[in-house]
Amino acid sequence: MYKKYVYLSLLFLIIACSDQEESINYPISKKIDFSENLHGYEITDSYRWLEDFTSEDSLDWVQRQNQFTKEFIKKNKYKNNISNYLETIWENESISIPYKAKDRTFYYFNDGSFQQSKLMVKDCTDCQSRVLLDPNTFSDDGTVSLGGTSVSNDATYIAYSISDGGSDWRTWKVMNIETGEVLEDELKWAKFSGASWENDDSGFYYRRYEEPDGELLKELNESPKLMFHKIGTDQSEDELIYENPENPRWGFGITIVKDSEMKLLSISEGTDDRNKIYLQLNKNSEFIPVIDELIGTYSFIDSKDNILWFYTTEGAPNGKIVNLEIKNSSFVWNEVISESENAIRSVNIINNLFVINYLEDTFSQISVFNLAGEFISKLPLPKQGTISGFSGDIDDTTSYFAVTNYVIPREIYEIDLKDLSFELFWKEELTGYESSDYVSRLEFYPSKDGTQIPIHISHKKDLEIDENTPILIYGYGGFNISILPNFSKSQTAWKNQNGVYAVANLRGGAEYGDAWHEAGMLLNKQNVFDDFAYAAKFLHSKKIGSPKTTVIDGRSNGGLLVAATMLQNPDLYKIAIPQVGVLDMLRFNKFTIGWAWESDYGSSEKKDEFENLLAYSPLHNIKSDVCYPTTLVTTASRDDRVVPSHSFKFAAKLQELQSCNNPILIRVEDRAGHGAGTPKDKRINQISEIYGYALSVIKN
Repeated sequence: MYKKYVYLSLLFLIIACSDQEESINYPISKKIDFSENLHGYEITDSYRWLEDFTSEDSLDWVQRQNQFTKEFIKKNKYKNNISNYLETIWENESISIPYKAKDRTFYYFNDGSFQQSKLMVKDCTDCQSRVLLDPNTFSDDGTVSLGGTSVSNDATYIAYSISDGGSDWRTWKVMNIETGEVLEDELKWAKFSGASWENDDSGFYYRRYEEPDGELLKELNESPKLMFHKIGTDQSEDELIYENPENPRWGFGITIVKDSEMKLLSISEGTDDRNKIYLQLNKNSEFIPVIDELIGTYSFIDSKDNILWFYTTEGAPNGKIVNLEIKNSSFVWNEVISESENAIRSVNIINNLFVINYLEDTFSQISVFNLAGEFISKLPLPKQGTISGFSGDIDDTTSYFAVTNYVIPREIYEIDLKDLSFELFWKEELTGYESSDYVSRLEFYPSKDGTQIPIHISHKKDLEIDENTPILIYGYGGFNISILPNFSKSQTAWKNQNGVYAVANLRGGAEYGDAWHEAGMLLNKQNVFDDFAYAAKFLHSKKIGSPKTTVIDGRSNGGLLVAATMLQNPDLYKIAIPQVGVLDMLRFNKFTIGWAWESDYGSSEKKDEFENLLAYSPLHNIKSDVCYPTTLVTTASRDDRVVPSHSFKFAAKLQELQSCNNPILIRVEDRAGHGAGTPKDKRINQISEIYGYALSVIKN
């Protein structure tokens, strides 16, 4: 039957391509008669059967769709050019920012040929680096990847997690760093969890779920358990530290305060950054609430003696620094560094100094304060861009930081915190790429309601730009996540093909603190789609491309952004690429961890939030009398964060109702998940196929 479907699909495709007036005949997507009444609205869902995305029927549908899509996106000169270019610039050495534990230094390394980067260790300052963990040995095709890692306090052990085929499920293992021996310890059914070592390195804390009763890639993930694992014991002997079955959707994590018996328990709801803080003074005492309401973010920074420092947004949307002073078992809160006009991106304490990364119109500015909160100086930065790093212990005098932007690959610097001097430690050199050949600039444009939105525009320096120039606009706009200037090989591949790459910093992110986030969440979500649409209008008004040359691209929440915006403004774009998107806004909370996103999107259980979701839900706003842009939906078979049924249902319905010959395609990657851990070869192939197809549509 499958061969028959493929033959018919290819035959229809040939007929369609030979006659532009002939409509495209898509692979058959069966419809079922299904409807339900929600809050007085009759909601149909003819493709709900695709929610069972591992069934034989769904797998057959995916095979036929992939085969159909392949005929459109197979080899063309743009794909080949992009693939060759990516192979060239990828085949270069790269490292991560080093971090230290005791006398050992750790970093990731890739010589450009590895499918996955290797974790390296230097056992002393003058020692040669050696491979500690090589995830390329986990599988033949590179699809089993290394997840999180955690080094014990005395740098004797490292706990590390493994992901199979891109899934968010993790299996934790333990290695002796000195000998390289992998212990028998194996902890299964962990998800969204780190490993927090006990001070004496006897074991670590982690979060796990019960083994799913049904399909592990789509069953709801609720009622997590905080566990303690003692090294050398079986997982069945792990100690339950905390659970709350009465509130199955609470999330929690634990922080072990170094050189003390204190522990901090953080409790949150969904993806809401606001959290509660409970403190355990010693192992024989109960957890005491010190912040017992969701009144702001409270993020532990570090401690000394009986003082604990926190970053918080309580009463400070841009963030501030406070401390909790413990005196005779009483708690005293003090403000240390007050809120600034710029939002705080990160805070570190090193060499008994606060190193604070502020965002000023999306660019990093680093300010240094003493522990009393007194300003010392701003760090003179080597480049304008995004700064990250500054990890270390409170008494360390040296650290590392990295800088990058849209045209400059990552540079890593070693800094002496005693005098704030720094020197270049490592610089990414890419064969065939010269930063001086490209330019990037920040501009602002008014959105629909007049709000000024930042947009970064980058391209080749000598590119002559007009209405015929291909432009790709990228956005995200949600979950308090900032999209900051960052060098990307995929972006560079687009620019290398004489395209303009633009990144709009939409509301819903954290670029301007909590207020910016709140302006793009819940009942304000439409602001995000307007911001994105007006980015295209702004560029077109400046003769930077036109609707016939504009591509919009986004992933996950950005996939929702792309789909919703192109449905609302079909004449603004030539091509839409919603990747691993949240596209059924009435049922996103029915699968895996989707319920956690209600804090940003709202819940279909509440009528006002349901009506808001229904107003923009991509699956529910496709019309039968509209010519939509050429659309390439992408997802992955093992995405258990935004399950692929979102993309399946959306693609099937859009194919059904598309009123013109602009193709509606879906590309489903096998042995991959939401994005993390995707091996090099798959990434290069994905980028070259997606961007190559987009350019072929624009230029042909």
